[in-house]
Amino acid sequence: MRLYLVRHAPTDETGSVLSGRLGGVLLSPSGRELASALASDLAALRPAALYSSPLERCVETAEILGTAWRLDPIVSPALTEADYGRWSGRRLASLYRLKAWRSLMAAASRFRFPDGESLREVQNRAVTAVEDLAAAHRQRTVVAVTHADIIRVVLAHYLGMPLDLVHRLHVRPASISVVDLPASGMPPVVATINAGAAASAP
Repeated sequence: MRLYLVRHAPTDETGSVLSGRLGGVLLSPSGRELASALASDLAALRPAALYSSPLERCVETAEILGTAWRLDPIVSPALTEADYGRWSGRRLASLYRLKAWRSLMAAASRFRFPDGESLREVQNRAVTAVEDLAAAHRQRTVVAVTHADIIRVVLAHYLGMPLDLVHRLHVRPASISVVDLPASGMPPVVATINAGAAASAP
């Protein structure tokens, strides 16, 4: 299976608020334009299936992508955002000042978001979801629209990267990362990281 991992297009909160699993966070007008540009770039892809996190910003992105392929997104709860617990909805500028944020950056493998998930739990469910997709779509192409932290932990797993280094991976909004999971005995290959319509954005 060739898996295209797409981060959702921008919202008005992207880059300033840790939206987490809060509802009602929709794509901004510029985000919809960026998703449409990405759909044009990928129009010739012809995936076998299109999956999405259940959160609105991902479903919106997936619906725009799916128009070119005449595919409706399949909602996968396992692809949902990390549970940031009491950090959900907080401004990133306020989180950056916390000692706990420095702990997250220094030792992600041992970090649990307050009243939320640990990053190890996030990685375990995300990788399991990817392996399930690989089993269901052998030797096919699949697109999954999800979130930056989900993509980071999946890439780290297939790169053999320690989870403590996961924040060295930058995943821009509306970017594409590609992982090949062969049905044969060959190892998985990370073919692309952070490409696509937003690749030149800061």
